[in-house]
Amino acid sequence: MEHIVDPTADWIFDAAVIDVSDKGTVETLPLTDEDWTRVERGALILAESANLLKMPRTMVPAGDQSLNQAPGGPELTPAEIEAKIKKDPALWGKHADGLKDAALESLKVIKARDAQGLFNVGDKIDKACESCHLEYWYPGDKKAVLEDQKKRVTFDKK
Repeated sequence: MEHIVDPTADWIFDAAVIDVSDKGTVETLPLTDEDWTRVERGALILAESANLLKMPRTMVPAGDQSLNQAPGGPELTPAEIEAKIKKDPALWGKHADGLKDAALESLKVIKARDAQGLFNVGDKIDKACESCHLEYWYPGDKKAVLEDQKKRVTFDKK
């Protein structure tokens, strides 16, 4: 996640940004062929990374101490995540497929050079990630996260 999925998703997320500050509004959108190629590569790598997620493996290499937290917190340990995946691999696969579907949907927007559409597909990718995280990474925070989402103002063009 840390070295493939997250930074690659940022190629899509960071392609279309509206930054509002006391200095004004700055909009960043892909403009050149090179910009769009980078976003397309990100979408393709992100879609393929979903296939990598479905490959059986350990969550953290042996001896890695970077996530050396104790069980019982709001965040699951790598061993707890791995056990949960082994218990219901179909659910894990469903979440990975949700990420892949959202990434592949972004290709339609990219091929159409629809910069505004990147906001919508970015939201779908974010939701695919968050639904998995609430299941496998920080399920102890699920109630608080869902309650917070209800408090936020969102805009839906539908």
